[in-house]
Amino acid sequence: MAAAIGQLGDDLMAETDDLVALVSSLSPAEWETPTPAPGWSIRDQVGHLAYFDEQVTLAATDPDAFAQRRLEALADVDRFVDGATEATRQRPIADLVPWLYEARHAMIGATGAGAPERIPWFGPDMSIASALTARIMETWAHGQDVADGLGRTRSPSERLRHVCFLGYRSFPNSYRSRGLEVPEDPVRVVLEGPDGSQWIFGPADAANQVHGSALDFCLVVTQRRHRDDTDLVCQGAVSTHWLDIAQAFAGPPGAGRRPGQFPS
Repeated sequence: MAAAIGQLGDDLMAETDDLVALVSSLSPAEWETPTPAPGWSIRDQVGHLAYFDEQVTLAATDPDAFAQRRLEALADVDRFVDGATEATRQRPIADLVPWLYEARHAMIGATGAGAPERIPWFGPDMSIASALTARIMETWAHGQDVADGLGRTRSPSERLRHVCFLGYRSFPNSYRSRGLEVPEDPVRVVLEGPDGSQWIFGPADAANQVHGSALDFCLVVTQRRHRDDTDLVCQGAVSTHWLDIAQAFAGPPGAGRRPGQFPS
């Protein structure tokens, strides 16, 4: 377990470094560049990551204090998120990257040796491994927003496997977050990784299947692309509907991206 947690921490920092490379040379004006997330600038994307890293640290080190924070957040989710965004906008731009690194290192320390096996969260409680995997997914997804806002293309890495895993595991949540019944029919996902290897999730005899690149799957399950703007191929009604509503993140359903927003 310790080795696995350590690897997750290393992958999270590598994903962080890739994001910072996108923003390190930006001017103050460029930090305010809009991203595809409505109302969110590049500043907001980076600050969001740092803020919620601090929430993971709080959950791991003081679960009682986090429980109170969770009650406040769930009472009005939009107000809570907007408040976090406004707090970010009060920070000088020069503080954003140091804040992200400071929050991230503190979180990795708090979830390392001696951490509880599970921590509370705004949704269901999570294992430490799940919490770190979610932070990798969030960093990659918000990094995609930053890249899209800047009109840049990123090279996919093997770290996409974490996002694919979480995207597949979140199949039930994609339905429950919308108040829909979770289908009983399983889905098999067969993906091509960045190095050409095959990543497979789900039973071999599943009638419903998804085939395509790991990158396209990650873009869809994080709602950074509409499935019509990818080369993903669905077999079966369940897999087709799932990709229309898939979300690897917790919380209320997102609006996603519209078809044709990012033509290939």
